[in-house]
Amino acid sequence: MGFTFVLVLPALVVVVAGIYYVYNEVIRLISKSVVRNKVVVITDAVSGVGTECAKLFHKGGARLILCGRSWDKLESLSDDLSSASDPGVTFTPKLVLLDFSDMDSMPDVVTEVLECYGCVDVLICNSSLKIKAPVQTLSLEMDRTIMDTNYFGPITLAKGVLQSMISRRTGQLLLVNSIQGKLAVPFRTAYAASKHAVQAFFDCLRAEVEEYGISVSTISHTFITALPEDGTPSPKPKKTLCSLFSRHGVNPAELADEILRTISRKKREVLVAHPIPTAALYIRSFFPSLFFAVVAAGVKDVAVAEELQ
Repeated sequence: MGFTFVLVLPALVVVVAGIYYVYNEVIRLISKSVVRNKVVVITDAVSGVGTECAKLFHKGGARLILCGRSWDKLESLSDDLSSASDPGVTFTPKLVLLDFSDMDSMPDVVTEVLECYGCVDVLICNSSLKIKAPVQTLSLEMDRTIMDTNYFGPITLAKGVLQSMISRRTGQLLLVNSIQGKLAVPFRTAYAASKHAVQAFFDCLRAEVEEYGISVSTISHTFITALPEDGTPSPKPKKTLCSLFSRHGVNPAELADEILRTISRKKREVLVAHPIPTAALYIRSFFPSLFFAVVAAGVKDVAVAEELQ
């Protein structure tokens, strides 16, 4: 009996792993077919996550509108996508300059986006401005810049395309947000505040537009892990309590896959995080005193570490 079990168990593990792999591949292919011929807008398309999304949606046959602050980088991304695909089954991406920190330009941007194809089927709000600093060192001007980029910019664009979606009674709005829209950690006051605000906006929006057949999704992820441009690995974070929340990141390609799945299944809310950040969310909800004590201890650890340098 024991000998038979030893032989069967590895085979069973292999079979289950094979079924899981086939299932994921089937879901991936189905998700790609869902976006074929759809007009998909990706903001900050030249970022790591934006680029991976552009590659994935372009291969799926979506009619892409790529937005970003640098025209040269947008053109380079478009050339890379076109050269790596079959022009008979894909569309040449359309490019739009977009800088969320320049709110005065937003009406023109919205008009240009809508004029590309006359409508928008999917809007992926991916842009984000990060800053890490003690609250007393941040100016109100920097707070406003972060709020423009992370909150006012995305909601202005969403509002701009919303009326078109309502009139067509179809469309999808997806916010690529941070886990800090749900869980705030020290030294990120402005960033966490902007992420909380935009999370609340899209949560309210979801309920308001459901009657028009419009789906609203939010993806809350941990820190993006990626190699710097020179290819050298990033330095390891200091071993403090607060670093537990930042060490467990997500790969841009994996996040792009999740974005595609979310759009395909019209999921309302997705959390992309490893066990420690996920556990922190539950601790924050059910044991707030414990969470606050741990975070406060982490701040003290940072101060001690800086003094020892």
